[in-house]
Amino acid sequence: MSKISYITDIAEWEEDFQFYYEIKVRFSETDMFGHLNNTVPFTYFEMARIEFFKYKGFMQEWVKPMNETIPVVADLQCDFLQQVFFDENLKVYVKAHSIGKSSVDIHYMGKKEDGSICFTGRGAMVQMSKKTGKGVPWSDEKRNLLQSNAKVNA
Repeated sequence: MSKISYITDIAEWEEDFQFYYEIKVRFSETDMFGHLNNTVPFTYFEMARIEFFKYKGFMQEWVKPMNETIPVVADLQCDFLQQVFFDENLKVYVKAHSIGKSSVDIHYMGKKEDGSICFTGRGAMVQMSKKTGKGVPWSDEKRNLLQSNAKVNA
């Protein structure tokens, strides 16, 4: 496996994932060569991230019209490790890798049915005020929910 800048030890990194979202690759997500189009993992990251935040109890608040804060993706990257094809079943794992004052660095891992990693990713997400457009610090409760397997950057 090539060196991925946000992963120091792949085995240790892989162990920390607990949450995953299952996806079946649709025909429309493949290119003319029959493999997964390189833009699609970003959609998979979004789907898995939303389910992760529902599981943690965040999305239920963020989607309320009167809620002050919204989640905003600040950056997102994907590293492709092997080809993925139509009709394959994948598990897209999500974890909060590190937590800032109002941000969280989310890591992703796509795995095939045989357990092999086909892509990895990471991205910063910021909790922002709808009114000011500025970051809103995590409450102690939300920070605790994110900390289950994350390191904290105060």
